[in-house]
Amino acid sequence: MEAAEIGVDLGATRIKAVLVDKTGTVLHQQYTSTHDGDSRIWKNAIATIVADLRKKSGNQARVGIAAPGLPNADHSAIAVMPGRMEGLENLIWKDLLGIETVVLNDAVAAMIAEAKFGAAKDRKHVVMLTLGTGVGGAIMIDGKPYLGAFNKAGHIGHMVINDQGDAGVTGTPGSLEDSIGNATVSKRSQGRFSSTHGLLKAVRNGDGFANEVWTTSLRKLAVGIVSITNILSPEVIVLGGGITEAGKDLFEPLERLVAEYEWRAGGNRVEIVKAQQGDLAGAIGAACYAGDVIKGLELSAI
Repeated sequence: MEAAEIGVDLGATRIKAVLVDKTGTVLHQQYTSTHDGDSRIWKNAIATIVADLRKKSGNQARVGIAAPGLPNADHSAIAVMPGRMEGLENLIWKDLLGIETVVLNDAVAAMIAEAKFGAAKDRKHVVMLTLGTGVGGAIMIDGKPYLGAFNKAGHIGHMVINDQGDAGVTGTPGSLEDSIGNATVSKRSQGRFSSTHGLLKAVRNGDGFANEVWTTSLRKLAVGIVSITNILSPEVIVLGGGITEAGKDLFEPLERLVAEYEWRAGGNRVEIVKAQQGDLAGAIGAACYAGDVIKGLELSAI
């Protein structure tokens, strides 16, 4: 078989795994439930999946793991993931799987997939936001993922939008995550809606209160995006995650708000695009990361 790599995306509800060739073609894919709360189950599931995919690759494939949290210095484990995924922190994946394995944050993995094969292909300066239960993020500078000191860079969801807002899991007040994430819809709507899907259904039916809630959330997202452009000046901002399924109800008003707020020096503006790699982005990106990092290329091919 032509050279291929294995990527595994460990989420709170599902494990997604792929065998990917150098063109980004998914040769094999597997899904299974995570059973968060019992680490023995998801550890055994991943070990079994990886062993199966390695056989399909002729036992040549390298392995990348995408997971929530901050990886350690040598990317052998997730070092910081408080309050979720019991058993994940400081798990040395090479010891579990018996082969060289690299670990990275799941949003960074999704961005790598988009930069290699998706909405940010051939771009050098990219920011990705994943809009779902919370808000994840990742940064690419000059063609390489930027992780910063302590591998913490890119946690854009914890950007302060309102200094008087409630503190989130990191202690940050009034975060972007709090402003747009699915987890806070009930709070933002005074208990009337429990999901972004329900909120948008009411918006489409002409509910004025729902429209006000949604517009306020989009305004805060636009302010966050404009702040990103002023600090990092990316060519493109890729939006992924379940909330992007809102389609034109998200992108059209967001474009108008960003146009109102963005500093377009010299007439230059950031592009805002929807992610293309879908729910396999994290797994595909992890496979790319494994292939390049273990080969010592440091993602120079992006």
